[in-house]
Parts: sequence; C-alpha cells; structure tokens
Amino acid sequence: MARWHSANVLQAAGAKKRLWQFTLRGGNPNLAREETRLPADPLPPKLISKDWQTLYQPKLNIAWLPADKVFLRVVQLPPADNFAETASMVELQLEKVSPLPTTQIVWTFELLPKGEGPSQTAIVVIAARNLVEEFLGKLETNGYLADRLEEPLIDQLLATQITGDGVWVYPGEGADENNCLVAWWYGGVLHSVSLLHLPPAEERGPFLREQIAQMAWAGELEGWITSPPGRFLVATPEVAALWQPLLQEGEQHVALVAPLSDTELAKLTARRAARENAAASLVPPEFIARYRQQFVDRIWMRSVFAVAIFYLFGVLVYLALVQYVDFNVSKIEQQARNLSPTYTNAIRLKDQVRVMQDQLNLQFAALECYKAVAQKLPESVVMDTFNFSEGKSLRLSGTASSGAQNRLTEFSDELRQVISNNQPLFSKVAVPSVTLRGDQLMWSMEAELAREGSE
Repeated sequence: MARWHSANVLQAAGAKKRLWQFTLRGGNPNLAREETRLPADPLPPKLISKDWQTLYQPKLNIAWLPADKVFLRVVQLPPADNFAETASMVELQLEKVSPLPTTQIVWTFELLPKGEGPSQTAIVVIAARNLVEEFLGKLETNGYLADRLEEPLIDQLLATQITGDGVWVYPGEGADENNCLVAWWYGGVLHSVSLLHLPPAEERGPFLREQIAQMAWAGELEGWITSPPGRFLVATPEVAALWQPLLQEGEQHVALVAPLSDTELAKLTARRAARENAAASLVPPEFIARYRQQFVDRIWMRSVFAVAIFYLFGVLVYLALVQYVDFNVSKIEQQARNLSPTYTNAIRLKDQVRVMQDQLNLQFAALECYKAVAQKLPESVVMDTFNFSEGKSLRLSGTASSGAQNRLTEFSDELRQVISNNQPLFSKVAVPSVTLRGDQLMWSMEAELAREGSE
C-alpha cells in the first residue's frame, strides 16, 4: 500500500452516485471526503482527475462493478510458493468455471485466508469483456478513469464472521436489489458462491428456495455438506423483514447478521485494491495503457503550457524593465537638456576667467621680464626694443659701444641667473647676436620664460 497516496471508490450505478476518497497511510485507509451526486451531475474534478502531483502522490481510482455484470466461482487450489504461481493455477481452471468463452471475458481472483485444510480457496470473478468496456465507457463520460473494477459483495463476504455451517445469503441493495449473493460455508471453508439474478418480487420466494435446494443437492453429491445446512441472512432489519419470509421453510430458523455499511465496504475495497499483492484488475490492459498515455500527454501539455506561461511572464518582465530603463534614461536626458544652458554658461565663464587669468599672468610676466632686464642691463649698453610675445618669448635689441661685447655676454649670463618665485625666470637665454657698424655694436638676443603660470 506504500506506493499509493490516496484512493477513490465510486459507486456509479443506482439512483445516485457516491464517491469516497481515502488517504492511505500505514495500511489503514482513512476517509477524507464523501460525495453524493445525482446520476446527471458531474463528479468533482479535483477528486477524480490526475495531475502532476500524482507523480509523487499516486492516486488509485476504483469503481464498483454492478453485481449483474459479474459471475463468481469458488475454486480449491493446492498450496503455491508465490502469488504468480497461484494466478497460473486459477487461469488453468478458467475453462472449467467460466460460463463464457475465455476469449470474451476479463477475470481476476481473491484468495481467502488459508484455513486448516491442505488447500487454499480462491473466489474467481468473471465478467463479459463487452459489458466491462461498456461500463468503462459510461465512467469515462463522467470523467472517471478507473484503474480497477471491484465487486463490493466480495468485501461483504470476506468481512462476515462465519459462526455456523450452511448457506449465507447477502441481498443486494440499491442498484443491486435484483441480485443476491449466496455462499456456502462448511468447516470454515467456502465451498460455493453464486450471484443470483432475481425474478420479480412475487416469484422470488420459490426461486430462492429452489436455487438453494439445487445447491444443497450438488453439495451433497460433492461430499462437502456433512450436516443439515443452517440459513443465515446478512441484511439490515428493513431488508430482513422482506427476505426472511422468502427463505423460511417450515420451522427452520433464519439467523440475521448485520451487514457493513457502504462506507465501511468502500474502505475495505480501497484496502484490498491498494495492497501490494493485489490481483490483476478487471480493467482490460488496453484501457489501462490508454489511460496512462492520456495522463502522460496531459502532463506534457500542461508542462509545455506552464513553460509558455513562464516564458511570456519573463518577456513581460523584460519589457517592463526596458520601459522602466527607457523612462529613467529619458528623465536623465531631460535633466541634461535642462542643465545644458547652465553648463554652457559655466564653460563660457570658465573660458573667460582663463583668458583673463592668462592676460593677467602675461602682464605680470612682462613686468618681471622688464624689471630683470632693467636691473641687469649694463650702463654702456642701450636697449632700443623690448618685445614680449606669446606669453613666454622675449626679444631684446639695441646698441652699444664697440668695446662692450663682453658686457653683453655677461648680461645674458646674469639673465639666466635671475630668480623669481624661487625658480629661474628664464629657461633659455640665447647668446647675444652682435653686428659692428662703425664704432657701435648692433646687438639682439632672445629668451624664454620658465614659469608655467605665464602661459
């Protein structure tokens, strides 16, 4: 039972549909929910459908097969080493016990607890394939895909505490009110079981007594009836009031045994169907394969749909982020456009300040140069021109006596050594160029300022 997480049991036949949902924990089904619907009403999709959660929480869908669609037989088998060997022995008995050709039936079996005898008893459940397929088709129209079909009368039979030898009668109720189960127990062994399809009410008494008499005669021939059979009726008091007169013959007592409720039967059905060594289902293999393929296809389609939704969500998030970024960029661009005039004015003012600073520096540089020349110029040397250009180039020219050439050289050397603001004023002072004209010298020289602030 560990492989199943939950189980649904559906009673689809009758004046109303009933659905029980059980949780399967620790081998004991617990009722989680019960639904009652009219035949035309749909079943709750969340209860009966299988989705991706079924992959890790398996769900078992069970449906009760109406009694008028099955045949029950009892076979006595020798002990087997395993369940598969028992199934093979039951299959070998099908030709003998089946009322229909084996190619036209579906079948399963239920092993009864082993008694003191050397053999083991199995109840064989046989149903016509076409009737089962028709019943499954009706379930499919209600959206119920059954994994197993079970006969609830078997659970009623197995749950009955056998207190005496004889015939045990289980009247059907609801959709099965025209059927009854007749079981023969002797020595704690189930020897015979039959599902009787009953005639109209006025004919049921003679019919039941005749069928029971025939079964008793067959049991005597087979040798398992060793004493007069008792009669036991498994029914509610309301049903027993109608059935006890039908079974009464002479002074023979009909013992009344209380049956299980439908909910208790559904619980037993869920436990029996969900156990690990459950027999094969009455659902044909091709139906099981088709249901499984539909489940796989549905999971794939939902997965693809989920991926598509996730992809679209991602695209929408991406577009939203793009719009948000575009909005912020537009906002920043607008701020830049708003600040552009201020920035332009600031640049213009900066340039004007720089120009004014350059002009001021040039004025001071020219004055410093003029001061240095005036202080170092020899007395016998006359300066005619003082040309300061480009903020750093100085050109001097003038006249001197013919013997003042050495003083001009000393003058250039002294200019090189002039210090202003703790650094040489000139980075380069050229040797004076001298030209003799008569008794006078025509001289010129060039120098470059060393201060960067003068640029």
